[in-house]
Amino acid sequence: MSDPTSSTDTTDAAGEWRHWHEQREAAVASSYGPLSLTGTHWLADFPDGRLPDLPGEWREDGDAVVLTAVAEDGLTVDGKPFAGTVRLGADHAPIHESRVEAAGRRIMVLHREGLWAVRDFDPGSAARRAFRGIEATPYDPRWVVPGIYRPYEEARSVRVRNADGRERGLGLSGELVFELDGRVHALQVAVEDDGTLWAVFADATSGRSTFRFRFLRPPAPAEDGSVTVDLNRALLPPCAFVDHFICPFPPPGNTLDIAVEAGERRVLTV
Repeated sequence: MSDPTSSTDTTDAAGEWRHWHEQREAAVASSYGPLSLTGTHWLADFPDGRLPDLPGEWREDGDAVVLTAVAEDGLTVDGKPFAGTVRLGADHAPIHESRVEAAGRRIMVLHREGLWAVRDFDPGSAARRAFRGIEATPYDPRWVVPGIYRPYEEARSVRVRNADGRERGLGLSGELVFELDGRVHALQVAVEDDGTLWAVFADATSGRSTFRFRFLRPPAPAEDGSVTVDLNRALLPPCAFVDHFICPFPPPGNTLDIAVEAGERRVLTV
């Protein structure tokens, strides 16, 4: 005899997943979501300080980026029309709260491994206009399993290739261990500032029926390290939406030898 409680739980979980998926599509399609990124410009590649399609002059100077502009450039800094010179640190606030704006475009300052870059987020981007949704596999309870987080004695960093072709360090805090179909799997993960986990992984579907790699963001583990692993919420990385992101590829050991037929698969466009 079937368990009606179990059936109800699955129905509720499927409804929660659909809500999550709808919210995810809305966030991606928002004015300053990942689809709006039209360029990541590393200042070392532009010694004259002039960046493609961006007004002003941008130069790195030690621990900051120096922006010089005239009133005709049409820039605002901290919400006020800007002319002159200002030192800018890396932006950490939400994109729509970045210090520099140019006619509705948000200009963000990025710092990675000693290098400075400037990013241009344009709500009128071609990618945003072409977006029609995220293809995702419907919720299936078999992809929800208990896991255990095992922290390393010391955090470590490994060098991995990034989507822009450069190699950078990827910080890792421990392993997320879980069982699927009678087999034990492990993913190296980082711990975010809010305690949640983050993994970059690939599987037997990667580059075939799904994007070449995906992200997984499990909740913060309990005190005993237990955590729910829900592969229905496998995410496309930002670089799946536009080419200007520098997403890290999976570190060694984070390619699962199973087909994860769950989660987000690809971007739908016109």
